[in-house]
Amino acid sequence: MTAPLSGVRVVDLGQFIAAPVAGRALVEMGADVVKLEPVAGEGARHIGVYGDAMVRTYNSGKRAIAMDLRSADGRRLARALVERADIVLQNARHGALDAAGLGPDDVRRANPTVVYGTVTGFGRSGPSARRPGFDIAAQAESGIMWVTGESDGPPQRVGFPVVDAAAGHVLAEAVLAAYIGRLRFGEGRHVEVSLLEVAIALQGTVWGEYFATGQAPTRKGNGQPTVAPAADLVDTADGPIVVSAYTPAHFARLCAVLERPDLAEDPRFATNGDRVVHRDALLAELSVAFGAMPRREALDLLVGHGLVAASIDSYDEVEHNPDVLATGIFTEVSTASGLHRVVGAPWRDGDGRTAATRHAPTVGEHTADVLAEIGCTPDEVEALAAAGVVHVPAATSTPSA
Repeated sequence: MTAPLSGVRVVDLGQFIAAPVAGRALVEMGADVVKLEPVAGEGARHIGVYGDAMVRTYNSGKRAIAMDLRSADGRRLARALVERADIVLQNARHGALDAAGLGPDDVRRANPTVVYGTVTGFGRSGPSARRPGFDIAAQAESGIMWVTGESDGPPQRVGFPVVDAAAGHVLAEAVLAAYIGRLRFGEGRHVEVSLLEVAIALQGTVWGEYFATGQAPTRKGNGQPTVAPAADLVDTADGPIVVSAYTPAHFARLCAVLERPDLAEDPRFATNGDRVVHRDALLAELSVAFGAMPRREALDLLVGHGLVAASIDSYDEVEHNPDVLATGIFTEVSTASGLHRVVGAPWRDGDGRTAATRHAPTVGEHTADVLAEIGCTPDEVEALAAAGVVHVPAATSTPSA
């Protein structure tokens, strides 16, 4: 089966996470994504193991070209590359690519049907338009950190760059919608996603409650503030689980499963509102009820009766979870240093994955090939490399992350 985006040409000017996530998503759909980096490689390649993980995860399957955009020849070649692209992605600071003629206005002027996708930190029209955007700033200024953490503790960030990753997927969604519009109407367009807006949108239901009640949410730890038990931690003999049973039917079923009719009859727990007020007492009772059970036994009991419950797994437990293994989300790619495990695409096309996950390219691994596609002869490529305008690795036959 032909991949949905087979033949679609994408130039990824992004670095670190947000725009590269969108490029990786398009790779998984079959697009030819060319990653354009400085001659020394993008910033993520220079920050150790964390950066290496970014490169391996978000640049797998792309072709890599490295050039110096400070040089006239580098800018000329980059413009030639984007002028033949169907989609261009970037997450540079606002205006940073304009001097190279690679900003949205210049690219769309030269290539009117291009779909140009931008990730910014705070949008392009507000007072922070030129402020560098980072995941942690978006988490802090969107309310995410304000509602994350224990009620008596400090605000906390989500334990991974959730806004960066989500922004990349929203960008992919936006550019695909714009690309469909181009196919239907023949028009290109510039679509923009900001970390701040994505961070707020991720909290849509919380903002909905706030708008409806006028009451600002507060940190509640693991539980949900207006229903109980909901996403609450309950202790078992060998570790906590999370339990949600807040509808009248589910709470009654929970009490029956535990053979605790007294809980259903207790006036403190008679309604959802009562259970929210007396959440601590309810959780204490549930921890007593489950405290002698092994975690797996408790989960089997609850899930077997149609109740929502889950174990809280460490990374090594997730890695060996039978449900996770059945998805094939973890895959291996071959590199010069051996096999590396990476996270694959989180969606399927029909009965299997859309495409095999491929290695992330080395800096400039495909420079010579990509330059040939825009008309450069081998002698010209050699001269450009000698002048430091582009980087062509000495050998590119062996893949490496």
